[in-house]
Amino acid sequence: MPFSEGKNAPGRNHNPYGFTIWMAGGGVKGGIDYGETDDFGFEAVTDRVHLHDIHATILHLMGLDHELLSYFHQGRKESLTDVHGRVIRDICS
Repeated sequence: MPFSEGKNAPGRNHNPYGFTIWMAGGGVKGGIDYGETDDFGFEAVTDRVHLHDIHATILHLMGLDHELLSYFHQGRKESLTDVHGRVIRDICS
């Protein structure tokens, strides 16, 4: 039986509170690590970032301003980073 994400909830506990991403090249500083999780690796405790921050940073490294980039969807302009997202400048070279 899969591990539950909550009381009596189905799921495999994909842990949205602390995860790892590896980035290299394209303007990313080499040889650094950014952020830390608790002793169990369950949740981020320092330098927390949101998925919108990661998207904003990747777009920045590609030379695009995430605040200006939008597309038309279901009758309105949408942004890839919603109205959130900040470039994680500490990992950019």
